[in-house]
Amino acid sequence: MHKPDLVERRRKYIQRQLELHRNSVDVSFAGRRPEGAGPPNRHGMPKLPVGQHEVENWPVLDLGEQPDIDYEAWRLEVGGQVENPFALSWEQFMSLPQVDDVSDFHCVTTWSRYDNHWRGVRFKTIAELAVPSEQARFVLCTSYDSMPGTSIPYTTNLPLARAIEDDVLLVHQWEGRPLPREHGGPCRVITPQLYAWKGAKWIRKIEFLADDHKGFWEVRGYSNTAEPWFNDRYSSH
Repeated sequence: MHKPDLVERRRKYIQRQLELHRNSVDVSFAGRRPEGAGPPNRHGMPKLPVGQHEVENWPVLDLGEQPDIDYEAWRLEVGGQVENPFALSWEQFMSLPQVDDVSDFHCVTTWSRYDNHWRGVRFKTIAELAVPSEQARFVLCTSYDSMPGTSIPYTTNLPLARAIEDDVLLVHQWEGRPLPREHGGPCRVITPQLYAWKGAKWIRKIEFLADDHKGFWEVRGYSNTAEPWFNDRYSSH
């Protein structure tokens, strides 16, 4: 699948949202309470974040291509400011401690899918194996997919403290089956407490960094912090 103009159309969409929805641009959290509707989730937040609507399907969003990665070819590189850089084959990845979890999935384009059943490896497990240095405070994830017609890969960034939350996983199963290719299979990151673009599909590299390095959408108008319960969708800088 190849959609060479998708990124440009998304960029124009983001610019329109910056102009139309100033309350979701450059959001400040100081003194504010989380907003949303429904009963509290396991973290005490309203189940449906502000500005979201529930869906039962799982919409597909990407840069315009969906890489087909064979298990034999898949590798995960882990490095940066760590004491133990390493690379994992699929077999090695699957030999790590596996966890099952149920969490919600919140897309910045205003939809949320509840109670997804995942199986995978905690990001925290990867960090414990790598042993980040005292200077490492951020994470940059790189995917196998790129902006069509370029060599610019998809990347996304996280504070290390958010990346090692217990529900941040590198998942390879969804609803008891292998993670579908269109949703980032064979392996993607999920970030249930942040907007979903912070979880890289088709993950291939994790870097631990001293300084924050904005990712693909973060330099194109999406918020660097991506907090769903504060309507934290866009950034003007």
